[in-house]
Amino acid sequence: MDIALPIFGFILCLLGILGSFLPVLPGPPVSWVGLLLLHLTDAVPDNWLYLGIAGAVALFVFAMDYVIPAVGTKKFGGTRAGMIGTTVGLIVGILSPIPFGIIIGPFVGAFLGELSNKADNKTALKAAFGSFLGFLTGTFMKFVVTMIFAGWFVKTVFDNWSGLNPF
Repeated sequence: MDIALPIFGFILCLLGILGSFLPVLPGPPVSWVGLLLLHLTDAVPDNWLYLGIAGAVALFVFAMDYVIPAVGTKKFGGTRAGMIGTTVGLIVGILSPIPFGIIIGPFVGAFLGELSNKADNKTALKAAFGSFLGFLTGTFMKFVVTMIFAGWFVKTVFDNWSGLNPF
């Protein structure tokens, strides 16, 4: 069992990194569960303070991911339609074969969302930029946290390798 939990934990850390970009996966909480599985093994000493702080960070970043794009959109004069357009554009951008679709998609989606809300081109462009900036900020924040969690996971595995090694 001590080898299965780290394997599943590592898979969850990788899914958490993917969740930084995919809106359907809550990246930081998924990575945190990976860390939790690692700490549930007999080989890794329990560090509940570390897990508690990491869990609080994961939940904070998860919550801020919803707040930051809204603040960015509102700050630049956007509406709910722009935020919905950003999300739709992200999904289309991920699925499209266009290079950098994950970056272009949210911007185009926010722009079209604002245009559908009867905004003129200048207002829609400004709001799309705000929504896009908020999206990038949230994505970057999630990516950094999940990479730190993954790095911490790998370091903990190597520090406790003799207890985890089944051979």
